[in-house]
Amino acid sequence: MTPERVRALPARSAGLGLRRPLAAALLAAPAGAVDFLEVAPENWIGVGGRHGKAFAALAERHPIVCHGLSLSLGGPAPLDMDFVATLKGFLDRWQVPICSEHLSWCADEGHLYDLAPIPFTEEAVRHTAARIARVQDALGRRIAVENVSYYAAPWQEMPEIDFINAVLAEADCDLLLDVNNIHVNAVNHGYDALAFLHALPPERVRYIHVAGHFVQAPDLLVDTHGAAVTDPVWSLLAAAYRHAGVRPTLLERDFNIPPLLVLLEEIDTIRMMQDAALAEGAPARVA
Repeated sequence: MTPERVRALPARSAGLGLRRPLAAALLAAPAGAVDFLEVAPENWIGVGGRHGKAFAALAERHPIVCHGLSLSLGGPAPLDMDFVATLKGFLDRWQVPICSEHLSWCADEGHLYDLAPIPFTEEAVRHTAARIARVQDALGRRIAVENVSYYAAPWQEMPEIDFINAVLAEADCDLLLDVNNIHVNAVNHGYDALAFLHALPPERVRYIHVAGHFVQAPDLLVDTHGAAVTDPVWSLLAAAYRHAGVRPTLLERDFNIPPLLVLLEEIDTIRMMQDAALAEGAPARVA
């Protein structure tokens, strides 16, 4: 369903979330410093001026993938199909190989400006999967949905892992595997992160996110994207490569953004881990 002119991302590729404070440094960085960039399309659609010119220049140098914030796939309000049409134009204009969105909801007669968890119920599976399918049809491409972090989950009829797998199967969509979110949820809700990872369908993993978090207490982590990636998350990434194969992997850093050179050290760690996994026989999975 992806337009033929859009090239797939190589399996061995490491990307970075594009934030405006990083744009100048990325433009000045040597070719190949990062393999692709990820943007929230809501933050760049219709942007002009110097920021628009910087984005266009970066898009000439790097493949752009999209990770949306506002489709509200599990929400009660009708889907914003006008926005979906605008999103399609953005994806086509910039030849975006991957479009992803959070498996959450964020709007009901207005935007909540937060990503709320979807109840883990059979009704919510059917509701969310139908909305994902409608978005995929409108975009003319598959999308990936991300396993999200959450701190309370009312109305649970099933475990989180069963809910995610049911939505993926019924919607026939892909998974954006966020290993930091698995670690955060495992600590906060008392489950085994590796067991959760191994229960996800490897064939549906399109690409992977890594990020840092804030330790509020030994049993409470907050998914801030505001710190360096921790050792448990790196270990979970290595396990993800063994489980699902080497996939394009993106470093998220949204707050407390250090100089680009510091972030490139983490990008290099991703590449070294990808090389090690490939050397050990993990399959390479293009996206």
